[in-house]
This record gives sequence, structure tokens and C-alpha cells, in this order.
Amino acid sequence: MDQAMKAIERRVHLDRSYDIPYLAGYSLDGHMVFIDRHMPKGFAYRGKRIKTDRFLIVHEAVEKSLIQLLGMRYLTAHQIALHAEQAAVRAEGIEWKAYDDFMQEYVKAVGDERLNRVPETLDLTPYRDFHDAEELREMGKHFVKVKPVKPKHKVFIAGL
Repeated sequence: MDQAMKAIERRVHLDRSYDIPYLAGYSLDGHMVFIDRHMPKGFAYRGKRIKTDRFLIVHEAVEKSLIQLLGMRYLTAHQIALHAEQAAVRAEGIEWKAYDDFMQEYVKAVGDERLNRVPETLDLTPYRDFHDAEELREMGKHFVKVKPVKPKHKVFIAGL
């Protein structure tokens, strides 16, 4: 699983400088994963510091790929991505409950904050699929420019 996570990390950029509802998201083109600027980069687990960005990157990259390449609806893609995230967490010897408890603590905190800096390239599909009209209106008030990044890889789909 470690090799799979590293392969995904090599293919996407990470930006932690914006306000992202529900902790993390991805750009419209899928080349950038956004993690909320207030989200800690890790947590203490059994006397060790566990970095969590890589697990969120796996989740977001899998989810975006399933939506963009296979045309899945957000909720279906999210469930599959959640299983990939769980597998990555467990492969590191971390109990899912400990990891999830840590994440849920920050989902609530981030969800309650005012959105002041939302990247204009954030893919809004998850919020639309949740029919979160109020969240969409609030985000729209706070879009900020995003510096373009060069993709880390070329997308290749055999047969196309």
C-alpha cells in the first residue's frame, strides 16, 4: 500500500493554504488536492506522530478519478475512496477508529468556521451532489485566485 500511496502523491500537487469544507477536496482538473489550512498535518498515536495528508490525498485522488474517468456519482465514488483511505490507514498499522475520531474532530471544527479563502478551482461536485446550496452560496462569496500549477503527469487513457 505504501507504494500505491507514493505513486498517487507523485502525481498530484498538494495545497494547504485555503479553507476547504469537509477538510479536503480537489481541483477541477484533478491535478491539485486541497487540504484545509486549519487541519493539523498529523496526530499522536501510540507514542508516534502520524502524518495524515497522504491518507487524505489517496481518498481525494481515488474519488476524483472515479468521478472524472468512470463517470460515477459523488456518493458512490466517495464510498470507494473511503475504503481506499481505510486500507491505507490500516496498512500503516493504525486503528481506523483512532484515525477517524481525529478526522471527525476537525471536520466539525472546519465545517463551523467561516469560509474566507476558497480556491476558485475547487471542484464543487461533492457539494452539489450533497445538495448543499447554502454551503455553495457561502463558498461562492469567498473564491480566491489560484496560481496555476504544471501537471506532474500526463493523463493517458488507452484507446482514446
